[in-house]
Amino acid sequence: MARPNKSLLAAVSLLALSACSDRTIFSSWHQPAGEFLDEGQFGNPTMNNMQIQNGEKPFLIDLNKRFSQEVPSTITFDFNSARLDSQAMAILQQQARWIRQFPEVRFKVFGHADLVGSDAYNKRLGQRRANTVVAYLSELGVSRSRLEAVVSFGENQPVIFTQNRERQNRRTVTEVSGFVQGHPTVMNGKYAEVIFREYVESATETPSLNQTGVAGTE
Repeated sequence: MARPNKSLLAAVSLLALSACSDRTIFSSWHQPAGEFLDEGQFGNPTMNNMQIQNGEKPFLIDLNKRFSQEVPSTITFDFNSARLDSQAMAILQQQARWIRQFPEVRFKVFGHADLVGSDAYNKRLGQRRANTVVAYLSELGVSRSRLEAVVSFGENQPVIFTQNRERQNRRTVTEVSGFVQGHPTVMNGKYAEVIFREYVESATETPSLNQTGVAGTE
């Protein structure tokens, strides 16, 4: 009985692998751009590409800038704690008032810790802090469906790099993350109206009072 040709076997194996690879590539034509690179995190390639393609991305960036300019987006915590102090609650009340003005918009809360302690423990602590913020915003009237799954970065993104206790690192950050799918404004693609809603209303002319105290025009 003739022995199998090793070169022939290698060539067949290579051809089979190539065919599998081709099927993977062809199937990707029916998936969103960046599907293979999806990291399962905020800002992943799939979400980013889809938001660019449907026109959301520029408005999300503008809206997030506006949010961080008009209200504090960050609160801090005591060491080894996920409890909200009075200052943190006051800031979250400002966030909630701002968020309630934009029912078309979703938000995400990111939890952080300082570098004291193990990576695993700080990851859990960051999660607890983010959970606490989401729960409090919900109590203040923000729909839980608009607060996306919280994320913990633990000690991986310090504001100040130090191995010692550092309050600025023990924080949560609230950010705009997307639009509510199915909302009439979103379905009509009226993203600009969402961004500039108050700006347009503040520019509306109001009647002035004449010298007799009666509304009139100048």
